[in-house]
Amino acid sequence: MHDKHLHHRSDLVRIATRAMTERGLEPEFSSRVEHQLAAITGPGNEADPAIRDLTHLLWCSLDNDDSLDLDQLTVSEVLAHGAVRLWVAIADVDALVKKGTPIDEHALINTTSVYTSARIFPMLPERLSTDLTSLNFNEDRLALVTEMVFNADGSLAGSTVYRARVRNKAKLAYDAVSAWIDGDAALPAAAATVPGMEAQLRTQDLVAQTLRVRRHAEGSLELETFQPRAVFEGEEVVDIRQQVQNRARQLIEEVMIATNGCTARYLAGRGGASLRRVVRSPERWLRIVAVAKEYGETLPADPDSKALEAFLAKRHKADPLRFPDLSLVIVRLMGSGEYVVETPGGPPIGHFGLAVRDYTHSTAPNRRFPDLITSRLLKAALADEPQPYSNAELVELAMHCTRQEDSAQKVERRMRKSEAALLLESRLGQRFDGVVNGSTDDGVWVRIFSPPADGKLVEGDGGLKVGDKVSVKLVGTNVERGFIDFVLVG
Repeated sequence: MHDKHLHHRSDLVRIATRAMTERGLEPEFSSRVEHQLAAITGPGNEADPAIRDLTHLLWCSLDNDDSLDLDQLTVSEVLAHGAVRLWVAIADVDALVKKGTPIDEHALINTTSVYTSARIFPMLPERLSTDLTSLNFNEDRLALVTEMVFNADGSLAGSTVYRARVRNKAKLAYDAVSAWIDGDAALPAAAATVPGMEAQLRTQDLVAQTLRVRRHAEGSLELETFQPRAVFEGEEVVDIRQQVQNRARQLIEEVMIATNGCTARYLAGRGGASLRRVVRSPERWLRIVAVAKEYGETLPADPDSKALEAFLAKRHKADPLRFPDLSLVIVRLMGSGEYVVETPGGPPIGHFGLAVRDYTHSTAPNRRFPDLITSRLLKAALADEPQPYSNAELVELAMHCTRQEDSAQKVERRMRKSEAALLLESRLGQRFDGVVNGSTDDGVWVRIFSPPADGKLVEGDGGLKVGDKVSVKLVGTNVERGFIDFVLVG
């Protein structure tokens, strides 16, 4: 099986557009959206005396190299006895995107930006998400700020939420900052030119690592998912690289988890409903127990995140090569995350994978609609105004956002397969080393190491089991359908 002609980036854009439409997502903005956008003349700007001026603080953004939709900034202050004050600023998208407007209605349909290597399908028009509602370098922007104080052991001493005006002093990227933290490279120039920024980053990294240790002690799961991204030179796919977890990504991950917890508790403390992001205690826990048993490990009969994390950490150390495949099995058995509405006095659900009780999505309103909902709930609470959504509306929105996010993730997974097929379509007949990462009644699947890609064994799969190392030959690709076919070789 092989496509008749070599494909290019434009083919991937076409395939992605079709996949979005098939999943009930809208790849393009309507004329009504464009009309509203044309009437927006600049960033949000209000004269409310409750909005604090924090533009003097040493704020910085930390994101992917190519990210232009900057949702959050961070800054810290060292206090007595090893405590640290940490501010997190989240873009006030609602300042320009009001509920019920055409731009808001489009965002409500998709509920999330869809990221494919060939093209990003943003939830909001790029003039907003990468400019007027983005916390861009050296620009004044309105934000919702969560101010937290952590004790030296990482415990939270207190937190508050308020509106503020902020200014990004340094636009930084994960990989460059991580290389500096690890001692493998110099401090990035964007940080080195700002007096005090080096100390800022050191402090924030220390806080994040302290929070990380604390969460893992509570049973937070360390999983390694397989999410390769295509690398382009013009129209050509020249490589596929697996995104590596590093200290800078951990810094933002920990700070955002803490922020989302404080946001959830703030809304609960004001007596209002909130949209929570949860991963329920696994219903298929006994299947997880059975998986652990295959490795000679015993897990408790009832769901226990601490025991599961100990098992995962042991397997990661013993067999890092196959750990992404074990991670995928555990993720599927745990079940996907979902949005639910939590009301004061209602039953707590929590996030099993993160080992936290209170968790909302509030830190990426340029990219996710639930975060925009949460920012509107926060602004109403801060102004002592009625909630902008009824509890019934929130319940309906929670189910809708869960469905659409699932659809978006399926599109992204589908496109990773087509991207890999495109890279490999000119390499028919070549041999690759890999590992068996799936076996069902439909066949046997192999994950090759370089480039990182999944394919099906169409011949010679007798007697193989998950985890077996194999050598395979590429015999077919189909970019349109995202298929890659291998046969077993000696």
